[in-house]
Amino acid sequence: MKNFLDQDFLLQTKTAQQLYHEYAAAMPIIDYHNHLPPAEIAGNKQFSSMTEIWLKGDHYKWRAMRTRGIAENDITGNADDYTKFKVWAETVPYTMRNPLYHWTHLELKTPFGITELLNADTAEAIYKKCNEQLSSLRVHNILKQFNVQALCTTDDPADNLEHHLAIKQSDAGLKVFPAFRPDKSMAVEDPESYNQYLDRLSATSNTVIDSYQALLDALKNRHDFFHEAGCRISDHGLETIYAEDFTLAELAESFRKVRKGEQLGEQSVRQFKSATLHFICEWNAVRGWAQQFHIGALRNNNSRLLAQLGADAGVDSIGDWRVAEPMSKFFNRLDKNNRLAKTIIYNNNPSHNAIYATMVGNFQGEDIPGKIQYGSGWWFLDQKDGMEQQMNTLSNMGLLSLFIGMTTDSRSFLSFPRHEYFRRILCNLIGNDVENGELPHDIKWLGKIVQDICYNNAKRYFNLQ
Repeated sequence: MKNFLDQDFLLQTKTAQQLYHEYAAAMPIIDYHNHLPPAEIAGNKQFSSMTEIWLKGDHYKWRAMRTRGIAENDITGNADDYTKFKVWAETVPYTMRNPLYHWTHLELKTPFGITELLNADTAEAIYKKCNEQLSSLRVHNILKQFNVQALCTTDDPADNLEHHLAIKQSDAGLKVFPAFRPDKSMAVEDPESYNQYLDRLSATSNTVIDSYQALLDALKNRHDFFHEAGCRISDHGLETIYAEDFTLAELAESFRKVRKGEQLGEQSVRQFKSATLHFICEWNAVRGWAQQFHIGALRNNNSRLLAQLGADAGVDSIGDWRVAEPMSKFFNRLDKNNRLAKTIIYNNNPSHNAIYATMVGNFQGEDIPGKIQYGSGWWFLDQKDGMEQQMNTLSNMGLLSLFIGMTTDSRSFLSFPRHEYFRRILCNLIGNDVENGELPHDIKWLGKIVQDICYNNAKRYFNLQ
């Protein structure tokens, strides 16, 4: 019987252990999609407690505690930091077989060196031990300890990127890049919020946004600014990819109505989103950026908690929109005009795995290995089963060897062990194939593929400088 979380955690065979320890473990991390706050990186933040760095903003943990019936005040409310930590510690034993159980203990092991199980009995001692280390463990130290070579945050076009510019000008030696996330510029379904956003975008871009063309001009202004700041990725959170036909006259009329505070019909909303996303993707291609599409989350299901806590409160789930035909139409419209950039598509519905894995093969490009990527297991699928299913589907229908690997998609600086988790699962998958006689025992070649997936493919793909 193996021991939990020992050096061979998740590695079931000798080949898997060799691939992980000799090839995967030491590779640097390129975390090309996360939600880390640039201000905290620029300021080299020192966290006051484990609750602040570990539980604040982590809606995965919030969901688990709510499922146990914990009072919201002890999760996201006014309870003191230790109370919040303690109720999480009491919840952890109940998360067995949920990825939170693995993540929690990996995140205590690195960087804190704690291998005890977290529970009600150990909560106080672990809390104190972690807090003692946090007194001298700032953000920059954490990133270096996890061997993070580069990371990309998620930034709105209306952001002035002051913190990114400060990081770039500092002597910290960190590679931190913005990612262009224009979701709010397309959210015309709520005219009141949309107009408030346009006023903010107008001020940042120094553009009077009084027409649809002016909106495009403002977004292009920000796209150019982001590029000068080092951005090489756009990022999009979508229910599904819309691919409606449109004319500029129709878009102009829809924009006029929204600016007057009028509600658009469903067809006009889809048309507006289709067009605006299309134009942004054209700019991505011209600039040589990559673009990421996170598709399929049914967000903000609980209106009570949405009103109380805002978005990203842990009340999202898997959606089931039609994806294949509009995705094909959208990509084809760009490809036929040579305006399809490097693209990563992530799905949130496991029933769509094969759709995504086969779609990427339709639009690959010359001189760019793996130009269109089927992204890593995302959100509800970034656990052991989800990762294995994603990699198995990609292997069956594409080229796993060109895969750009894992990203945290996290709001916590302690989430980088998810890369270790992914790497162990990858090595175990390949190791099992070798020992089952399904792959040759060519460790040198397999080790190269593992290192490519863990790091080299992403380094080449994004070309972050």
